[in-house]
Order: sequence, then structure tokens, then C-alpha cells
Amino acid sequence: MPNFEGTGPTTKQHLDRRSFLRATGAIGAGLAGGLLSSANARQSGGDAVKRLVNGRRKLGQLEVSSIGLGCQDMTGAVYASAPRRPDMIALVRAAYDRGVTFFDAAEAYGPLEVERILGEAVAPFRKQVVIATKFGWNIDPETGRMMGGLNSRPEHIRVAVDGMLKRLQTDRIDLLYQHRVDPAVPIEDVAGTVKDLIVQGKVGHYGLSEPGPQTIRRAHAVHPVAAIQNEYSIMARDPEAQILPICKELGIGLVCWGPLAQGFLAGAIDRDTKFQPRDFRGSVPWFFPENRPDNLAIVETLKEWAQRKKATPAQISLAWLLAQGPSVVPIPGTNRLPHLIDDLGDDAVRFTPEELRDLNAALGRTPVQGARMGQFILSLSGVEAPPKK
Repeated sequence: MPNFEGTGPTTKQHLDRRSFLRATGAIGAGLAGGLLSSANARQSGGDAVKRLVNGRRKLGQLEVSSIGLGCQDMTGAVYASAPRRPDMIALVRAAYDRGVTFFDAAEAYGPLEVERILGEAVAPFRKQVVIATKFGWNIDPETGRMMGGLNSRPEHIRVAVDGMLKRLQTDRIDLLYQHRVDPAVPIEDVAGTVKDLIVQGKVGHYGLSEPGPQTIRRAHAVHPVAAIQNEYSIMARDPEAQILPICKELGIGLVCWGPLAQGFLAGAIDRDTKFQPRDFRGSVPWFFPENRPDNLAIVETLKEWAQRKKATPAQISLAWLLAQGPSVVPIPGTNRLPHLIDDLGDDAVRFTPEELRDLNAALGRTPVQGARMGQFILSLSGVEAPPKK
């Protein structure tokens, strides 16, 4: 059985994620045993698991761990992997054992299945964690069939939330996001519906994912927005133009999905990487053959800083995000325990103001080539809701 304990950032000399995997002996068949070991240790009252995340941050009035866990790929639909359900339950519990209290899902993930996995996984410690999930796609709440397009009509939101509560095995969703702004529904109707659900006790806090800036202000005027979830990383810095300043102005947290640029900033992709047909990264312009060589220069910069800070590129990338503000919370997604441990090690990485200035200067010399997503997905981001009539 692989031993993953004591693998904090001060002990690793290899700089990329593949080297980290080899160093921990986690490639291959030993993974399941390693996943289950931490859960078994916790259930037996043992103290074998090293806590990696000690920081706490505020999303509005909601306190979460300084780094969360994105659960999107726990069915393997994103990266064309094939994780086992028991391993994903154990992975969530392993994250909790190491200090993570913030778990991110959505009804669209699976669809529906990721919420079921997360609900079962956190059941033993439900009151100690924050569950976030999202509505907004036109999904049959019984079958999970995607019926096309977006749907944030108030009646649909209410039905969607009732389904979420059942799948998550809980009586309250701690943070409920609109997954994408519906161009057919005024945000005042959406925020008002979520406000009603908060009054009923079904929801704790309200969030938006990839909204337009004016939509944030309009929603916040109806009910305080706790968090905005946007793609934000060293490679995807769009939120810095408008979203991050608005969040700081209004006291809203910024939750960063894709903080490692789909593994690219962790060193998981090189010039020769071939994506499987169902791996969505094959459609991301960052990774197109004409863009990848230039973008790899960013990874080389991170490797240099990883050597300097005795960390890994993933930890440097996540620590950089944490340095962008006290209410910035990255939620790297993974279905592998070694990746999880690598990601959580960022909590021990700190930059002095001079180091952060030097790192930003180095990153500024390597401009990103290509868009962060295909045009259709990008067209769903930054949308402003229609006016309330």
C-alpha cells in the first residue's frame, strides 16, 4: 500500500506532477488502497493522517477552508477517466481528513451523480463541512436527462433544489450558485427565489457562476451574494478586470474553478501529450499544437519557482491565487489522491511581497496563447441577465 503521509512541500525535490506521482509510488493499482487507508484510519480513531490545510477564509459571511475540492470529474466525464465510486467517496473523506471543509458540486455534474457521491461521502461529518452546488441548466430532476439550454425559472429552481437536497442527503445547501446566467430570466427573479429558499432554511448562502458584472450588482441588491465562482488561474486572469474588484468592493468571495488550468500548470501536459477523444481538453485552444509550446514557457517559470520554494508547480500556482486576496478560494478538482495531496500542500507556501512582485514580472514575460475555452462555452460567461420589467 502506498504511503502518502509526510509528503508536504518541504520534502519534495521533484518539480512536476508526474515526478510527484512516481515519488509517492501512486501510479497504478495501488491507488485504491491508498484512498481507503485514510478513511479507515479516521473511522478507527487513528491519527495517521497529516492535516495539510489549516487556513480558513470568508465567502461573504460563510467560512470555508482556504482551499476546497472541486468534485466535477468524480464520474470521469471531463477528462475521460473511469474512477470507481467507492474511491471517490474515500477521496472526499481523505480531503476532509486533511483539513478541507469546502466541497463543490452541481446538478449538471454526472448529471446528478456527483451530488449523490458527495452526499454519501460527507454524511459522517456533514455538520463540519460546507457543501456548494449549482442549478441553472435545463435538466430533468428525476432522470438527469439534459433537455437543452438553460433554465433558471423560479419554479424550476425550487424543484431542482428539492432534488439536490435528496441527493446530497441533507436538509440545507450551504452555498447555492446559479451555474450560468439565464438570458431569459431577470436576475431579480432568480435572487428572489433563492432568498425565499434561504428563509425556508433549504439554502444558506447565494452565489453566481461566471456572471456579468452588472448582474452581480443587481443580484446583490436583492440578497447578499456570498461568492462568485469563475475560472481564475495564472493562465485565466479575466476576473482581474472587473469581477475581482467588484467582489472586493461588495465583500463577496471569489471561488476559483480551474485553478490549475486543467492540470497544465501542474506540469501534467507536455508537447507530446495526446488527449483521448472524450477528454474536453482536446477542444481547449490553450492546448492546440500551435499554442502549446509557448504556453509551456509558463510551466517552466513555475518549475523554477517550485525549485526556489521547495514546492511543486501546482502548489506555486495555488499559492499565487491565495495571494490575490483574503477572500479568494481555489477549488482544484481531481479524482486522484496523489494530486489531492499535492494540491493541498499549497497551504504551506507563502510569498513575500518582493517574491510576488518578481513572480508576476516573470509571468508577465510569458503571455498566454489561445482562449481558455471553446467559443460556445465562452459565450455563456459574462452574460448579463435581462432587465426586470
